[in-house]
Formats: sequence, structure tokens, C-alpha cells
Amino acid sequence: MSSKTRLWDKGQPLDERILRYTAGEDHILDARLIQYDVRASIAHAGMLHAQGLLSEADYAAIETGLSALAESHAAGEWRISLEDEDVHTALEGRLTAAIGDAGKRIHLGRSRNDQVLVALRLYLRDAAQQLAAAAQTTVTALEDLAGKQGRIALPGYTHMQQGMPSSVALWAGAYVTELQDDIEGIQRTLLRINLSPLGSAAGYGTPNIPVDRQFTADVLGFDKVHEPVTAVQLSRGKAEASLVFELSLLMQDLGRLASDLLLFYTQEFAFISLPDNMTTGSSIMPQKRNPDVLELVRAASATMQGSLVEIMSITAKLPSGYQRDLQRIKSPLFKAIDLAEDSALIMANLVNGLSFNAENIALDPSVHAAGDANKMVVEEGISFRDAYHRVGEAYKK
Repeated sequence: MSSKTRLWDKGQPLDERILRYTAGEDHILDARLIQYDVRASIAHAGMLHAQGLLSEADYAAIETGLSALAESHAAGEWRISLEDEDVHTALEGRLTAAIGDAGKRIHLGRSRNDQVLVALRLYLRDAAQQLAAAAQTTVTALEDLAGKQGRIALPGYTHMQQGMPSSVALWAGAYVTELQDDIEGIQRTLLRINLSPLGSAAGYGTPNIPVDRQFTADVLGFDKVHEPVTAVQLSRGKAEASLVFELSLLMQDLGRLASDLLLFYTQEFAFISLPDNMTTGSSIMPQKRNPDVLELVRAASATMQGSLVEIMSITAKLPSGYQRDLQRIKSPLFKAIDLAEDSALIMANLVNGLSFNAENIALDPSVHAAGDANKMVVEEGISFRDAYHRVGEAYKK
């Protein structure tokens, strides 16, 4: 079987325009799924062998051949082409070319539908952990900043006006707590991700083939088998949307952190300094040092929310069973994952590079008004409302 013979080919040529439209970006996007499709395929072959549906020799050849293909792809020796259409044809075609008829036996008891979904879920499982780790780098950077400069006083703003006294430690601590909440949210998405779809095939199981779904779930480390088989395709988009929703919350927090720092970096505030190697210049104004990276992080939450809406809209009105519409989930999903990881890592780098300028930070005396009113209640025993009015009048003078 040639690597250019797609898994569904029946001998008739496909219109080139149809190929380009239906394959879409899959031949590019699927590069990140190769190692996962290899792992799942080896597990599936192991199950077939255990069930007496694949000989020992064929199983050994498949395992060796797929492992070699994963290594050679990682080494840059081949890539998925448009003619391959996707990762599945690319691997099975090359496997069959390398090991002969044994390669044709690998697809017994599965469909591209459960094949792509198991690879995607294995990938998402790793991606969720990597995203949580990336967010943790920003948490660590903020904690380090609070440890070094936490005692510096900051005004606490409400309605963009100085309201009460704060500090670098309090300011950074707020973001630490919310980013940790985002990390926990990302990790909770594993509840939906870590279900094994293998053996559901095109959504209705494998008639007359005694597959062992628990076998592959155990080998691949899934929490449990996704049952019944008809639920698997109905679940498409839910784990993906869950992850991107949590990433939207992460990007919202990173965007608000960026917004604070953009304000603090203005000449009018000058609360913080940034190294020159973290800012860009102007093509016309020689004096400018621009915090472009913060502006792009601030804008990224819109991109993230757009990806979430795209994913949810694709699946919103689909009937049960597999529909090709689901292919279009990959692009916004992968874009969201890459953007979130890059943004978290870049914010950690930037926070590690900034410093607060205590000499530029002035607190208006009025920030102590609420504290003065509270003190008056404690020391004089009057109501807070009376203290509120007395202090308010005093600050008018």
C-alpha cells in the first residue's frame, strides 16, 4: 500500500480541489499527533494479538515499524503531505511499505474516527499538563517578585482612583491565587479527556470482532473506557471546549496582569522598569521603548474566546454519530493551546525581568480614609456610618 493511498480509497481518483478542501490543514496540524497515533496503534496491535487476531510476528513487525517511523519523523526525515491527507494514512502507508502485508492488518477493529480521537486525547492529556506547568512559571515569577519587592507600597485602585493602601505583595498575591485557580481548572479537564475511545470505531463498535476495549485503555493509561460506543462521537468537542474554556480564563487573568503592567509602565506612573531587551522601538520616534509584548498578551484573550466559540459552534447542532464538521475543531484547538502556553511563558519571563521603582510610587493621603473610619469605630465606639461621614468631611478640608 502506497503512503499516497488514503485509508478510504476505493481505486477511483479524487478531484484535486476536493482533496485540498477536505484535507484542509490536517496534513500540517497532524504533525503533533504522530507520536500519539503511533502509541495508540501499537496498543491496538497489542490488543489484536492478545485476542488472537494478529500473529506474534506481525505484532512485532508493527511495533518495530511504527516506532521507527516515529523516530524518523522526529528526526525530520519525512513529513505528512497533502496527498497523505492525514496522520493515519501517512503512518499506515509508510508502515505497509516498510513491513509488507503485516501493515495492512493494523486497521482491523478500528476506524479513523476512534483512531484520531484516541491520538487527540493522548495529546490533550500531555498538553493540559504542559499548560498547567507553563502557567505555574508565571505564578513562580510573581512569587519571586513579591519575595524581593513585596514591601513596596502601592495604591489600591477602585474606579481607576486611589482607594486604599496596597503593596507589591498584595498585588502579586492576587494574581498568584487566580492563576493557581486557572491551573486547577486546566487539570480538571482531564476528567473528560482521559476516557478511552478505542474500540468504538465509527461510533457503533466492531461487529463480529472481539476487541478488548479495557486492554487498550489500560495500556494507554486512560482512567476508564468511554461507554457506550455511541457516546464517543457525541462527546466530540466537549473535552476540547472544556480545555479552551479554562485557557480563556487563564488568558483573561494574564491579560489583566498585562493591563496593570502597561499602566504601571507609562511615564505618568513609572511604577516599573523593564529591560531594553523586553521592549521594542518605534520606526519614527527615536526615544520610544514600547511594551508590545504586554499589549499582545492583553489582546490574546479575544483570540482565545474566538477559538472557544468556534469549537462550540461547530458541535452545537450536529446530529449524533460522526460528522466531518468535527475535523474543523483541530485548528482553533491547537491555536488556543499554543497561544496559551506561549503567553504564560512570556509573561513569566517578563515578570522576572521587571522591577518596581519605589521612589516613583506616591500614595495620596486619602487612601487611609477607610482605615481612619474603622479606627474611629474601634476607639470611640461610634457607628461606622457616623465615622464614615466624619472622616469624609475631614478629607474635604
